[in-house]
Amino acid sequence: MTRAPSAVARRWSAALLCAISCLATLAAAPASADTPEHRPAYHFSPANNWMNDPNGLVFHKGVYHLFFQHNPVGNVWGNMSWGHATSTDLVHWTEQPVAIPFDANEGVFSGSVVVDTGNTSGLGTAKNPPMVAMYTSAYTAASGREGIQAQSLAYSTDDGRTWTKYSGNPVIDIGSREFRDPKVFWYAPAKEWRMVAVIANEHKVLIWRSADLKSWTRLSEFGPRNATGGVWECPDLFPLTVEGVKGKKTVKWVMLVSLNPGGIAGGSGTQYFVGDFDGTTFTPDGPATYEPPTGRLLQGFEDGYSGWTPTGTAFGSAPASGSLPGQQTVSGYVGEHLANSFVDFDAAQGELTSPEFVVDQRYLNFLVGGGNHPAVPGATQGDPGGEVFTDFEDLDPTTHLPAGWSATGDFVGYGATSSGLPNHQGDKVLDTCVVPDKCDPAVGTFVSPEFTVTKGHVNLLVAGGDHPLGTSGPTVVELVSGGEVVASVTGNSSGEMDWRSLDARPALGKQARIVVRDEHSGGDWGHLMVDDIRFSDNAAGPRDTQTTVNLVVGGEVVRSATGSDSEALDWASWDLSDLRGRTAQIRIIDHSSGGWGHVLADQFMLASAPARNGTERADWVDYGRDNYAGVTFNGLPDDRRTSISWMSNWQYAGDVPTDPWRGQMTMPRQLSLVSTPDGPRLRQKAVHSVDKLADTRSRDHAKVRSLRSGETSTGLRATVARVDVSVDLGSAGEAGIVVRRSADGAVGTRIGVRRDGTLLVDRTRSGDTAFNRLFASVEQAPVTVHRGKATFTVYLDRSSVEVLAQRGEVSVTDLVFPPASATGIAAYAAGGKAASVDIRVTPLRR
Repeated sequence: MTRAPSAVARRWSAALLCAISCLATLAAAPASADTPEHRPAYHFSPANNWMNDPNGLVFHKGVYHLFFQHNPVGNVWGNMSWGHATSTDLVHWTEQPVAIPFDANEGVFSGSVVVDTGNTSGLGTAKNPPMVAMYTSAYTAASGREGIQAQSLAYSTDDGRTWTKYSGNPVIDIGSREFRDPKVFWYAPAKEWRMVAVIANEHKVLIWRSADLKSWTRLSEFGPRNATGGVWECPDLFPLTVEGVKGKKTVKWVMLVSLNPGGIAGGSGTQYFVGDFDGTTFTPDGPATYEPPTGRLLQGFEDGYSGWTPTGTAFGSAPASGSLPGQQTVSGYVGEHLANSFVDFDAAQGELTSPEFVVDQRYLNFLVGGGNHPAVPGATQGDPGGEVFTDFEDLDPTTHLPAGWSATGDFVGYGATSSGLPNHQGDKVLDTCVVPDKCDPAVGTFVSPEFTVTKGHVNLLVAGGDHPLGTSGPTVVELVSGGEVVASVTGNSSGEMDWRSLDARPALGKQARIVVRDEHSGGDWGHLMVDDIRFSDNAAGPRDTQTTVNLVVGGEVVRSATGSDSEALDWASWDLSDLRGRTAQIRIIDHSSGGWGHVLADQFMLASAPARNGTERADWVDYGRDNYAGVTFNGLPDDRRTSISWMSNWQYAGDVPTDPWRGQMTMPRQLSLVSTPDGPRLRQKAVHSVDKLADTRSRDHAKVRSLRSGETSTGLRATVARVDVSVDLGSAGEAGIVVRRSADGAVGTRIGVRRDGTLLVDRTRSGDTAFNRLFASVEQAPVTVHRGKATFTVYLDRSSVEVLAQRGEVSVTDLVFPPASATGIAAYAAGGKAASVDIRVTPLRR
């Protein structure tokens, strides 16, 4: 399928080109001043620079080895290498030299490590077996295979201190740009190695076998299944004994799959599957396909369009039989046919409208897929008109800018370039990714000549980073008059150019300039693209690029759904209880010709119960925003299974306000499977060495009774601690605690339970939340509240909360960035009077 470059694709290509020449010169802008108040006390963080996914977790000769994705020369994503840390207890870590560095030909992406005790690889000796790492080679332009991802080996014969890349790399190469994250393990029944890795954009886990770690045979694939709202990454597959089963020992296999975006709390997340593995195929428990509630079928597209009316060209004259030419494999539809607007690739546009029908059931359930382009209020089609100020076509041959424009910072000597971005005008675009070998790390401004503001609006095409003013590292276009910013707009985290408008009315009759400002040095769309700046009496609405399914009643759109940038269709459900008896129509719309510019739809059905989508059906390792890419240790004794995850989220990881490092890991957690009425479920608890940090002599306790709505200080204080909480709701609808609370109550993170069976973590006033507008959030997780009572435990560190509830079957992990002075703990209630909130605080020694 053709689509615009993704954020990930752009940052890979630019950052890995930087690997060739930037090692000695790259100096990323600091996240902030030095921030020791946010340095975790018992969670691993690197001394300096960027860190993301844990890699190669392995236990060898009494030492835990944690490898991790690392930028050795900056605190933003780039120059991906394997960092390395070691520990004898999983809480006291010693950072080691970089284990496997990037080079001119490849970035070293995620993977795993095994101890080849039998020297099956021949890379060591029988007396000194090697540690062998399998990692993803992300090839650069210098390699001649830019963007290809393949699996390679490195090995160590000195217990992980130094590593050598295997001369026969890569050992698996299928020519894919989305094949990554190998997790290797020894499969004892066959006396062979097994590996799981993903084809990320197809939501598939591939299973491979090898006798020697060098020659691999593909055995099977798993997926798509359950949550498919983003790319799949970082799989793991391992056995666990099911606890609580009477009779003989029952062993099940657990498959971990991270995805981004599409997590249960937004952005990054990790789901898991429980099932069986026979050495070749993983078979998850439960039915192979989801059966939605039965109802009255309005359209299944098996008999043509059957009264539905297509306009434009996007839907052709008849439904599609699965995938269309040039399209990736379409899955998840029912029967033989579906509505598929991938006609003429993504270029065609059109609509498909149903006949009128009467809403006589509460729910309308249907399958939807394709592009994630929702309907936007005020969006318009066509050219908005206006007086062109500059279109970046007529350039000075020296500055590469329009006459009178200038550049500062890294952009001096650079300007507009030819572009293939969707929806741009003419040939050239002003792109702050123009500096060779830098792209996202480049910072500076482009400044227009002065002009007199004669129109009320400045309209322009913008794409790139969504980093507004007020966040760290803005990527913005500003209207500046009298030294003040009158208005500003930012990008859309996309390569598709879209109309934005600056309100110039406050500056009418005054002199002003346009300033294109890029202060974002990170790899998360740390650049901006600008074209066709125009003056107009009217604000240009955003371009109508929707790929949607809409419900129309009385000529108005009353419900709307879109895809998730995936060819896997998933269920959507609308509650129509307020529309019973009304006449309605379904309208499927494709107004997009950019990346993922198509929509898929099938099985429109009126029913008495809602269908559940894959996100709702999935089992989640964690319901918070900051638990991603978790994998387990190889080589642990006694069949123990311990995991560590990256404690961040790709929505804002490049902006978190820590310096001189960015990134930290979750606390190590021991995993188990427990029997429940709904089948085996994953249980997590802190490893014993975390709880051994407990300073029981300094334990403190408070029990607040008859707690009215609001917050009540308990006198307890904690920064690094385990906090055990028991809540008796009484007549309250919600109750719990506020941690890291300031003396005036303005700062604090609420953690509590609701009577409806919800555990919540509210970090909307947790401290510094302004660095990224997606950070402030409220997380929710399902828990059992029995007769108004519930318990949970909070593992608190300087910049995080990890909440375990329901004996560890429910987890919520969130970053928080309070000031160092915010150490108080309060009890709170809402919607009535709580009978009691019992709090026990046990400091954890640092």
